[in-house]
Amino acid sequence: MSLIYPEIIAHRGASHDAPENTLAAFKLAWLQGADGIEGDFRLTKDGRIACIHDATTKRTAGVNITVAKSIFSRLRALDVGSWKNKKWGKERIPAFEEIFSCIPEGKKVFIEIKCGVEIIAPLKDAIAISGLKPRQTVVMSFNEAVIFETRMQLPRIKALWLTNFARDKNTGEWGPSIDRIVKTLKKIKADGLNCIGHQIIDEAFVKTLRKNKMELHVWNVNDIETAVYFRHLGVDSMTTDRPGWLRDILDAD
Repeated sequence: MSLIYPEIIAHRGASHDAPENTLAAFKLAWLQGADGIEGDFRLTKDGRIACIHDATTKRTAGVNITVAKSIFSRLRALDVGSWKNKKWGKERIPAFEEIFSCIPEGKKVFIEIKCGVEIIAPLKDAIAISGLKPRQTVVMSFNEAVIFETRMQLPRIKALWLTNFARDKNTGEWGPSIDRIVKTLKKIKADGLNCIGHQIIDEAFVKTLRKNKMELHVWNVNDIETAVYFRHLGVDSMTTDRPGWLRDILDAD
């Protein structure tokens, strides 16, 4: 039986080699053969959509500015590359439209929303003028309301619910369970699940999702054992910091 070749999604771009969530990281991801890029997005005080993971700029810029309370031009002035290496000192926080403009034909962008539903309306406008086809865009969030609102306002765009797993202190069992996940996905009308690559995910877990016509994507795949395991389970995509490396691993499997 031939194995399914999952899509390879570059986590915050090729973030192993270049500073995360920068144009340098996204462009490098394409050079490394990624099928898609994943980026984190927040709404600024003046209504711009900025590509940054954290609520503040402290970790990547060394200056503690809250994204939601700042105008984009102030954020744009920050160096968000030197923390990785001084050679990346010219890298700046990208605007949403800049990232869209560098996506090659047939490639995808996985948009992780790090704020609330207030971003959906401006996101809808940005996607409308981007020139990208609906199949090239995927929205993701841990926030159930964001996924539901995405499905309502952008019905042609796939929306994935993000979740992690935690162990119950009393029972020792990992959750959420697959039954709980499917119930949540149906409630918010999600197209599928994007979750951390975890031991809870087995053949039965995957079969249950497939039976309910739901997709399964996993992150963050950066070692050989995990890559091979999830490829054999037939996941739809793997998100990784090292897209070129992961493609070599899957080609060799």
